[in-house]
Amino acid sequence: MSESAPSRDPAIAAAEAVKAYIQMNRERLASDGEFLALLLPERFAQAGVADLQQYAIERLRAENQALRVERDALKAKHERSGSDGVRRAILELIDARSFEEVIAVATQSAPAFGAERAVFCIEGLDGFTASSCEGVRLIAPGTVTAVVGPEGMGAILSGGGELLFGRTGYRSIAAFRLRIGRDTPPALYVLGSLKEGRFDGRDSEADLGHFARALERAIRAWLDLPKV
Repeated sequence: MSESAPSRDPAIAAAEAVKAYIQMNRERLASDGEFLALLLPERFAQAGVADLQQYAIERLRAENQALRVERDALKAKHERSGSDGVRRAILELIDARSFEEVIAVATQSAPAFGAERAVFCIEGLDGFTASSCEGVRLIAPGTVTAVVGPEGMGAILSGGGELLFGRTGYRSIAAFRLRIGRDTPPALYVLGSLKEGRFDGRDSEADLGHFARALERAIRAWLDLPKV
């Protein structure tokens, strides 16, 4: 005695086949405006969508515009932070083969950070005579604390070029404390830019602070000083 397969309602079988097809081709069908209009005509009518193809095009255009805005914002943030210049400068500090080369890397890295000049400001002893040479400037005792605070590590300034650089004209200044050794005089690594607001923003300050920390470690290593 043979058994025949149970009969099925053709409409139910067709519905299940359509459902399986939709599940396997979901992404392709979701982009098919004509198909969606046939599948959900009442929903689109209630939303006031008369031309579904035009609706899909406008929606994609809006999404693309939003993505472009987000991309441009991220690009601008990246450019402001100067992180690429910081990474390159830190690698050059690591590659330096002498103390003099470390100092040269620091003073010559100003353009990578969007600055026109970089100097070391080192506090002189009481009764000092202000003087400077290429990339190094002696400053009055107490200047470092006045600029960054008693425990501060860095500060973004809009003035003070005459005090730190010996000349005016810089509209943006970034100054970072260098803790080189327990017995070494207080010092600052200072960048000056002629552009107003050049170092504004927490990302920019953080990136430059990382370079300052790498710089003080490189100096300490070449001077054979213990960790602070």
